[in-house]
Formats: sequence, C-alpha cells, structure tokens
Amino acid sequence: MIKINPDEVAERFMRYVKIDTQSDPESQQHPTTEKQKDLSKLLYKELLALGLKAETDEYGYVYASIPSNSSKKNISAICFCSHVDTAPDCSGTNVKPILHKNYDGKDIVLPDDTTQILKASKSPYLLQHINGDIITASGATLLGADDKAGVACIMQAAVYLVQHPEIKHGDIKIVFTPDEEVGQGTAKIDMQKIGAQFGYTMDGGEAGSLEDETFSADGANIIIEGVIVHPGYAKNKLVNALKVAGAILDALPKNEWSPETTALREGFVHPVGMNGIAEKATLQFLVRDFTVSGLEKHHARLKAIATEVINKFPGATMEYMIREQYRNMKEILDQHPQVVAYAEEAIRRAGLSIIKESIRGGTDGSRLSYMGLPCPNIFTGMQNIHSKLEWVGTGDMAKAAETIVHLSMIWEEKA
Repeated sequence: MIKINPDEVAERFMRYVKIDTQSDPESQQHPTTEKQKDLSKLLYKELLALGLKAETDEYGYVYASIPSNSSKKNISAICFCSHVDTAPDCSGTNVKPILHKNYDGKDIVLPDDTTQILKASKSPYLLQHINGDIITASGATLLGADDKAGVACIMQAAVYLVQHPEIKHGDIKIVFTPDEEVGQGTAKIDMQKIGAQFGYTMDGGEAGSLEDETFSADGANIIIEGVIVHPGYAKNKLVNALKVAGAILDALPKNEWSPETTALREGFVHPVGMNGIAEKATLQFLVRDFTVSGLEKHHARLKAIATEVINKFPGATMEYMIREQYRNMKEILDQHPQVVAYAEEAIRRAGLSIIKESIRGGTDGSRLSYMGLPCPNIFTGMQNIHSKLEWVGTGDMAKAAETIVHLSMIWEEKA
C-alpha cells in the first residue's frame, strides 16, 4: 500500500512558498524574473541530494530523472511537470504560510489583514477538510499553492520512489518550469532533455480531479488609426482613436460573451488592455473557446463589431491582428487514450473518486501536448488560487503524491 505522510508534504510545501517566484507579464526576459531561479536552484540541489541526475539552466528550468528499476525494456518514459512561478495577480513577496491543524469548519480570519476571512460558506470544499490540516497565507499575499503544491507533490513522490526501490517503474522524468502564469512556461523548454513519451502536469484543484481538455486560445489586437490635427482647429476634422476604442468596448455585449457572464463550455472574448494616444490606439483581447471553429466565430464577431463602430467615424481605420496562444490538448490526448486511462486508474488506487473536468484556461500541458508530449492535468488540492484566500489541504497534496507513485507503477505494469 502506498502511503505518503501529509505532514512531510506540508513541511516541504511551506518551505517552497516562502521563496518569492512571482513572474512578470511585462518582461521580455527568460525567465521573466530572476528570483524564480531561487526555487529552481533549491530544487536542483534537493534532487541531487536524492542521488538523482539533475540539472538547471539559465532560463530557470529544472530537469531530473529517476532511472528505471524494472527488468522490462519497453516501458514508456513518463514525465511529471509543475511550474515554480506564482501569478502576478496578487503579491507573492514575503509569503507567511500558516498551518491550521484539525480544521473545525469555522471561519478563519487571516492575521495580516483581518478583512480576509476564509469561509466555508464561500469555499464549500473546506467542509471536506474538517478534522484535517489546511494551509493558508497570512492575508497579505497569495499562498502560492499554484503551483508549489504541484512542485511539492512531485518532490515528495520522488523521495518515496527513491526510498522504496521495491516499487517497480520505468524511467521517470521530472520538469519544473518558470513563467507558466504569464504564458511562457514552455518558451525555452528543451524537449530532448525531458526525454519522455508521455507526461502529466500536476497543476489541478480538487482531489480526484483529472483534466484532459483546455480552452483553445488566441490573442487579438485591434489597432485603430485616428485622424490627428491641432485641437484648436479640429472641428469636423479630428477623429480621436481613443474615443473610437472606447466606442468599440461599449459596443461589446453586456450580458453574454465575457468571462463574467459565461461558464462550463461557453467561450468568451475578454478585453485585457488598452493603450495609445489620440492618433493611434490598440485594444488587446483574449479569445477563448474549446474548439478552433468556435475561436473563428468569436474573431469574426469581434471584427464585425469593431468594423461597424469604425464606420461611424469617417477617416478612422483599423487593423485586426490574431496571435495563436495555445490549443485544446484533448485533440492530442484522444490519440493516446492510455495516458488518461492510466491516470484514472492511479487516482482510483489512491482511494479517490475521479472528477473529470475541462479547464477554462490552459496549462503547460496544453503546449507540451502539441510539442510531442501528450500531457493531461492532475489535481494537487489548490483552492482560491491567485488570491489572498488561497488554501490547500495537506491530505490532498499527499494523495496527489501517491497518485504519482501509482502512475509510475501502472506504466510499468502495462508495458
């Protein structure tokens, strides 16, 4: 029976979250912040201390291997991947993790900001952790369970596999990436160094959840050229690009088609940036759907709305630009059904019910799947991510680590 101690995962996790690894969406460097390497270097040293072959590079990636101990020769190498960075949405500086032993179901007032109150009425998954241990931050920062919970689970599973050589497995690869939160998690990844045929990101939420589908994602820019003249002599001549941009935003549907009005399998268009001057302005959008055909419909609709507005401003012109971001990994995973099937079996062996979900977003696995590493996403327990009310159950992290061990065994058994 595989049994991983939640206290050990908790201790490891709390060490990791104290390291500030926030990424920066405005940076053009790789990694986008040097401080991400602080955790990468620590993980590299801990992997070496386990006796494993490991390396880290100038971009902040960490690669490691647990060699096969099976007599079978045809076992596929599998990879487990998590990201070291935390989101720019909320401060990740000076994180103070708090371990709440034997959670009793009552509200938790976070000490560094008493307006931050974790309530089961708003986070009902807490009720499944009564009498268990949970970890929060102190109220001034996010916690960083996204995705240091995944990092801790992978590391704890690696410790277990090294300490239990009787568990037979093929080659196990470990990868920790920077900059996932700003969409650059695979920008400088070395697929040859990974050297695996299949993979799993450990970057999911509720215990038992398994995600084999993500949004397909594009970015869209609408670049507006106005007509600029001296404002003192502008009557019937000047066309202000900023006002045109504002009119386009105002023309968007109010009760549909946006993140705040959609759920489940509905796609959306989301304005995320506006910059410029009276002469020229740019609107930046996220475009999301589970199918490429859905993306195409969203682009056509957005372009039509913008064109209709532009036509009301004689002299103004626009350019509509599309940038592909990532694609739904399910298209790749459906070609390799065993990858998801083995994950389901591992979750069941860990004593959990399977929760199949579609991600209204993307993971490193989205890109990795299209880079030759089919890669669904497995739970870690993280909740209320990117916020000061983020929390994770230590028992969930232990179960995620156990799932990794079971998966390693299953790939060997099925070979």
